[in-house]
Amino acid sequence: MDTLPPTGAEPLTPAGPLLGLLSRGLELWLRQQCSLIEGLEIQLEGSAAQLMRGRLEGVRLRARRVVYQNLRFDRVELASGLIRVRMGALLRGQSLKLEHPFQVRGSVAFSGPDLGVSLATPSWRSLGDGLAEEILGLSPLAGLRIEEERLVLIAHGSGSGRPLEVATSVRAVEGNLEVRSLDGGALARLPMDPAIRIEQAQIGGGLLQLLGEARVSP
Repeated sequence: MDTLPPTGAEPLTPAGPLLGLLSRGLELWLRQQCSLIEGLEIQLEGSAAQLMRGRLEGVRLRARRVVYQNLRFDRVELASGLIRVRMGALLRGQSLKLEHPFQVRGSVAFSGPDLGVSLATPSWRSLGDGLAEEILGLSPLAGLRIEEERLVLIAHGSGSGRPLEVATSVRAVEGNLEVRSLDGGALARLPMDPAIRIEQAQIGGGLLQLLGEARVSP
């Protein structure tokens, strides 16, 4: 999956006190937004002259083992559009503040276990249970796993005590994520934040991968 198309801007080498300061400020800001980031690479794009005028042409980042709003990601790869930064605040020793919305484009990937843990949290349980109700005909969602190119949903059936399992496929439809049982009998379209648009979805290598774009409002 092509995750980070070139932006056309020249990368800024994070050398020198000013660029190093901005790179560290961006890293701190990202870590403040997330509960966990185990690995993070940041590349600044633009020119030093633009940066002095408060314009950063873009940021490219790669991160692994990220937790954001109780969603657990195996990896994240993003490229942003123009970001306006207040270098004066950084130079005065203050934390970086991003005051204007900006666009990001790229991909995120979930492992089966991480997706299961995410949908079991209070923040996302209703989404998981709704998915189980639509696909399995009962809830709550008891678990899930990824097998080859399939997402298998699990709920506890009544009577026999044996769990009910249904294999599904995923795809992007009109900016949303659609989950469909492989027998074609049931489908669910997951509600998305209006600021997020999914363009591609696929399962492979033990991961659910989503490619799309989003508008970030600091």
